[in-house]
Amino acid sequence: MPPIVRLENVTKDFLEGGQARAVLRGVSASFEEGQFIAIRGRSGSGKSTLLNLIAGIDMPSSGDISIGGVTVTRLSQRERTIFRRDNLGFIFQFFNLIPTLTVLENVRLPAELAGRADDSLLLLERVGLADRRDVFPDKLSGGEQQRVAIARALAQNPRLVLADEPTGNLDEKTGDSIMALLDSVTRQAGKTLIMVTHSRQLAAHADTVLEMHQGQLVPLTAESAAAG
Repeated sequence: MPPIVRLENVTKDFLEGGQARAVLRGVSASFEEGQFIAIRGRSGSGKSTLLNLIAGIDMPSSGDISIGGVTVTRLSQRERTIFRRDNLGFIFQFFNLIPTLTVLENVRLPAELAGRADDSLLLLERVGLADRRDVFPDKLSGGEQQRVAIARALAQNPRLVLADEPTGNLDEKTGDSIMALLDSVTRQAGKTLIMVTHSRQLAAHADTVLEMHQGQLVPLTAESAAAG
């Protein structure tokens, strides 16, 4: 069975002031199914850029990215959109819930778009919000909104869940609770989770911790871990 994610010499450049700035410099790595991988790094280090490339939201300047044996960098934009819809779940820092939909409708939406059955009510029970299913997002706390986002990410039974600073918009106590929940529900469901974060404390939940450093993805060193 191929790795759930394989990165092969991935580079990404951005134009700034008419000149190319290298953000990722030949990143290569592979992640096995069922793992929880945390990618740490300072703001601007390229960790969110890497997550967007894995998701197929953006394309690398060079190199290939495969998910479950499918080389997504060789798909058309439309093919990537369909592949992302059918295979990936997303959890964002700012929740990204649709304000005009109820909690239950937000969780069901990805599965409905994919034409799939879903376990929305069961998932809401698992994140402790079954009794809030008919409430709109503006009536929820930040922690409750992120719990809805976790349920939504799992609703269509994706192989891979991507989380971008999932507790970055929450206070420390709520963030710790949300991280414990995210770790628990993704492991129980047998999902692969890739999370980017600047937090040493959150990264400690992961099976594997890597660091974005000077455009490369490297094992976290004792020195960098101590630096927080």
